[in-house]
Amino acid sequence: MKRPRYLYTAGYEGMTSEAFIGRLAAEAIRTLVDVRALPLSRKPGFSKTALSKLLADRGIGYLHMPSLGCPKSVRDRYKLDRDWTQYTASFMEHLAGQQAAIAELAKIGSTTTAALMCFEADPAQCHRTFVARAVSQAGALPVAHITARTVIPELACRAAA
Repeated sequence: MKRPRYLYTAGYEGMTSEAFIGRLAAEAIRTLVDVRALPLSRKPGFSKTALSKLLADRGIGYLHMPSLGCPKSVRDRYKLDRDWTQYTASFMEHLAGQQAAIAELAKIGSTTTAALMCFEADPAQCHRTFVARAVSQAGALPVAHITARTVIPELACRAAA
């Protein structure tokens, strides 16, 4: 079996479930890892049960890893103060305690083409990027972000920032 090229991330903001799953299929994603703390959405097709069925219909596996989601207290504080620096510090503190989940995700990423999913379209404004970087640092794969139209390797994202 060919080793996956990247650990991907993807946000579904602004997309229908059909378009989102089509983008995953276009990149040959085999497993979607949901890193939302709560796998619920007001958008049709993006809550855990509906999404896992739609993915299965396209031959894509679904795994929810709530321990890699952003804790409610961190999200609530960010809603109040919009302080991205504080959000990042608080989430990274949480993530430091999730080494078992990071190791599990590194194993998944090394054996199948996987994408981490959350809501935000912009990977620079989503905790999934921090999770992906932690997995990459654990020795897995380089990170790339699936957008509505293209794939952006992580180094290109950092260079553009």
